[in-house]
Amino acid sequence: MQYPKSRFILYTSILFLLGCMPLLGISQLSMDDPIPFDPDVKTGVLDNGLTYYIKANKKPEKIAELRLAVNAGSLQETDAQQGLAHFLEHMCFNGTKNFPKNEITNYMESIGSQFGAHVNAYTSFDETVYQLRVPTDEAEKFERGMQILEDWAHNVTMEGEEIDKERGIVIEEWRSRLGAQDRMQEKTLPAIFYNSRYADRLPIGKKEILETFEYETIRSFYRKWYRTDLMAVVVVGDVDVDEVEQMIKDKFGPIPAADTPNPRVDYEIPDHQEPQIAIAFDKEASYNVLQVLYKHPKSVAEDLSDYRKSIVNQLASGMIGDRMQEKINEANPPFNYVGAGFGGGLGRTKAQYGAFAVVPENGAITGLQALMIEHRRAQQFGFTQSELDRNKRALLTGLEKQLREKGKTPSRGLASAYVSHYLRKSPVPGPENRFTIYQQILPTITLAEVNDAFQNFIREDNLVVTLTGVEKDGVKQPTKADIVAAIEAVSKEAITAYEDDAVEGPLLAEIPSPGSITAEENIESIGVTKLTLSNGIVVYLKPTNFQNDQILMRAYSPGGSSLYTDEEHMSVEMSSQIVNSSGLGAFDDNQLTKYLSDKVANVSPSIGELSETLSGNATPKDVETMFQMLHLYMTAPRTDEEAFQSMMTKQKSLLANILATPERWFTSEMSKKMYNDHPRRRYLPTEAQMDGVELEPAMNFYRERFADANDFTFFFVGNFEIEAFKQYLTTYLATLPVLETSESWRNLGIPEPEGRMEQNFYKGTEPKSVVNIQYYGDLKWTSTDRVGLNALTKALTIELIKVLREEKSGVYSPGVYSNTTHFPEPRFNLVVTFSCAPENVEDLVNTVYDEMNKMKKNGPSEETVEKVKEALRKSYQVGMESNSYWLSSLVYYHTHGLDMNAIAKADERINQITTKSIRKVAKKYISDKSLSRFALLPETEKVDR
Repeated sequence: MQYPKSRFILYTSILFLLGCMPLLGISQLSMDDPIPFDPDVKTGVLDNGLTYYIKANKKPEKIAELRLAVNAGSLQETDAQQGLAHFLEHMCFNGTKNFPKNEITNYMESIGSQFGAHVNAYTSFDETVYQLRVPTDEAEKFERGMQILEDWAHNVTMEGEEIDKERGIVIEEWRSRLGAQDRMQEKTLPAIFYNSRYADRLPIGKKEILETFEYETIRSFYRKWYRTDLMAVVVVGDVDVDEVEQMIKDKFGPIPAADTPNPRVDYEIPDHQEPQIAIAFDKEASYNVLQVLYKHPKSVAEDLSDYRKSIVNQLASGMIGDRMQEKINEANPPFNYVGAGFGGGLGRTKAQYGAFAVVPENGAITGLQALMIEHRRAQQFGFTQSELDRNKRALLTGLEKQLREKGKTPSRGLASAYVSHYLRKSPVPGPENRFTIYQQILPTITLAEVNDAFQNFIREDNLVVTLTGVEKDGVKQPTKADIVAAIEAVSKEAITAYEDDAVEGPLLAEIPSPGSITAEENIESIGVTKLTLSNGIVVYLKPTNFQNDQILMRAYSPGGSSLYTDEEHMSVEMSSQIVNSSGLGAFDDNQLTKYLSDKVANVSPSIGELSETLSGNATPKDVETMFQMLHLYMTAPRTDEEAFQSMMTKQKSLLANILATPERWFTSEMSKKMYNDHPRRRYLPTEAQMDGVELEPAMNFYRERFADANDFTFFFVGNFEIEAFKQYLTTYLATLPVLETSESWRNLGIPEPEGRMEQNFYKGTEPKSVVNIQYYGDLKWTSTDRVGLNALTKALTIELIKVLREEKSGVYSPGVYSNTTHFPEPRFNLVVTFSCAPENVEDLVNTVYDEMNKMKKNGPSEETVEKVKEALRKSYQVGMESNSYWLSSLVYYHTHGLDMNAIAKADERINQITTKSIRKVAKKYISDKSLSRFALLPETEKVDR
């Protein structure tokens, strides 16, 4: 018997859930039961008090994520130690018993783990967490990773020389944060953290302490707070759980517990009866940000009744958030961005209900009142049953996806969940238990309960309102009195009940009569099938089992805005944003969001300079919805005047002050200099360009780009069977209209940067500079040169971190990036960028030049080359298990006319990398004659010359 597709999907979903029931062990829950802990995680506590979590997980294969969580942060500092919890985090990478000086970073790079991405740490008010990614295919490498964790726990050496070297690096991290946001935060945090220790213990600390503290001051912090009863070891990855457990016992068990441990205090944030209002404006701010917070006592969820309350809060948060989002789509929206929800975000003792909004420069009071009106509406009339039902379905859809993906969840995310369980007691029931709990609890939650929960979100006390934003001539910002008056005015305003305008019915009113498949070809080496449809469209399919519940899609067509004039190009490129914000079919954007709330399906069109694309994703259950969206975006894009006005109002508002931030202004000025202020190469569109965008011409441009599917190529990667998938291809793609014409992009002849350019730019008041060094020019479009430039970039990253950061202590985190383009002409650029003290700019720039010359003369060391190759191998290994990697690769190889068989031959390309090959590329492409050196300096540095 053949069922309609929609009914088949429903039956498949029901069978999936029925099939899970024995596995889930579904039985009637008692709200007095404790919240179950994921049975697939082995956890325990050693005799010395150290906690551990171990989980076997093969996503990705042959990799493990290691964490050391320390339940101590900046709140545990004395007055003389401010900033030293974070400084200690740095010192853990600068010498331990078994890894002297910088050997940890050196070793991790040698096994393919990159500093920052895979080797990192963070320090917050309450905690410090260390992160490592290590291979597990060689026992020694995994053991050495565990040895690093053990050393961090009790064997950090903190030599005086290394402490002094690190001072400059930490101060550069402090310097990198200077600016409007930091200055405004100084005024708002005391209101948020009213009369609490949090307001006085920012993790970055104080510059004067960082520069002058005695060695013993940081060592005493380490001895006092890095102890086994405040630590957890987390191991998630492709490991044998029992072997790892024994290794933890062997390595960490002998660490002695503290004889007389100091009590670890969870510091309170005091309650307050009067509203705390903080306002901070700054000439370098880009946006106005409004925040309304209600502080609540924080409790640990222990039993299922607590868990049930969290689900009720989750539903209430989702519904008020949905209503806020709808306000954004009004023709004259009160916010550019908005969000709301209940959660535990203020330390260890306070939860919060919060709403925030990015508002127009003259719209703070309007935005505040819009926020408060929506809250009053929900308080006065409650939510509707349809809203509750929709949010319940959406929650179950997300949980079902998590359950389907069991065993395919990346280890990194799982490790974070176990760290959170240790530090904040966040529940970790596991996907089966979580689904069971929600499945049984959700039907019992009534609308009255959710309405009551929301009533409790809004309190008479513990209210905080903060407003940060733009200070400039002609903009009158509100005072505290204005904010109080606005809130009082809302309390007197007549408010009507919310009306839910959800639309029933199919997305696509009439299903097209299917076309057919006229040709089929297999690319066996990479498991890809190429199909040609009856209308001539070409489709590439790669079925995978990397994720159980994911299908990714991309469609590509050459052309883009290059086919239009300079005056038209902004309208062309923005036309896809207009369509994206206008809804689809019979649904406006709000209605479409509601229709898709219990589905995992998305499609988004985009137009660039040389191409137009569609990107999408779906679960196997909802893949037909994705195809219907795709079909509608190409055949019947929706026109919505109100959505257009809303989008343009928000865009103009967001662009109005963005260049007030010195770093963004610097980027804009560099672009002007390099491309002679060409209208298509500006960092931001001008006001005139934005004013020139009109709805009907833009929609005509969009239809011209997408109405003809003749030169589109489609790519699908994910969990599907080709034979079953063909029905969607013939129904929704083979029926797309095609014309006999074909077109490609147009070479606009925009002059690329040539020759040497050097210039300093002056903006800002903080003692901070940003340097941007670029090499650029024509590229020989060969695999050898592209691979060589990539290897050169990674080698330079290693060397510049070593020299600029570790040896000179002059920067916090230098960035090295390269880019190669094939069309319209083969070009490359290689960028080095960093922030530093203004007085160090010239010395550090010359150091970069020296390193470039060394690369040209000698190439990198053999040790650095091996690090580069190992990092590339690990990246390739992980990528080959990823749908997104395969999708990007298929699109890239097709659009550049490359042999797709080569996707699976990355190892061959990596093995060809040598010191000689990198030196050859460096000599070929690093030239002082094609170089830009730009620096942003504070205005105080500007002198007459």
